[in-house]
Amino acid sequence: MSAPAPQAPLVMLIRHAEKPADTPPPQGVTVDGTADPQSLTPQGWQRAGALAALFDPFAGALQSPLLRTPQVVYAAGTGHHSHSMRPQETVTPLARRLGRSVDTSYLKDDGAKMIAAALQQRAVVLACWQHDDIPAIAGQIPVVPGTVIPQQWPGHRFDLVWTFTLQAGSGAYAFAQVPQNLLAGDLNAGI
Repeated sequence: MSAPAPQAPLVMLIRHAEKPADTPPPQGVTVDGTADPQSLTPQGWQRAGALAALFDPFAGALQSPLLRTPQVVYAAGTGHHSHSMRPQETVTPLARRLGRSVDTSYLKDDGAKMIAAALQQRAVVLACWQHDDIPAIAGQIPVVPGTVIPQQWPGHRFDLVWTFTLQAGSGAYAFAQVPQNLLAGDLNAGI
């Protein structure tokens, strides 16, 4: 049985924002400043806030014509394999700004199930996940023949948006990498 035809006009994948080093500092902190190794660093919280403006600017156009304001937002949920709050923390400022909830019903290891559901949305989708899992999630998206998607997301990169734009009548997506250019040190190149 083949998968149903994709419906989402645009799927955007991002990695969660900055996390603590293996040997802090900086350390992770909750939104109220309590130390928590499963949370974002202060720089990660800065990126989370800046992502809200990237995807929903108060004035003017989006930074890139490849981006759109999401209508559905997914983030890896916490569970028995992962207790990281970082994906949820990264997109919560945006979701609040948009007046939407974040779908956290898919756990870290459920990326394939999440993207199958996301592709059936008749809406623009944003998904935030752990970097190690993003290439496998992207591999579940039907792309235009000949498309090359990186097979690894480097551990030091927090500054990209992978976009998948549905091509009319083909059932396949065009892939692009959009640099976020939000914080000092962000790179202006893809992987």
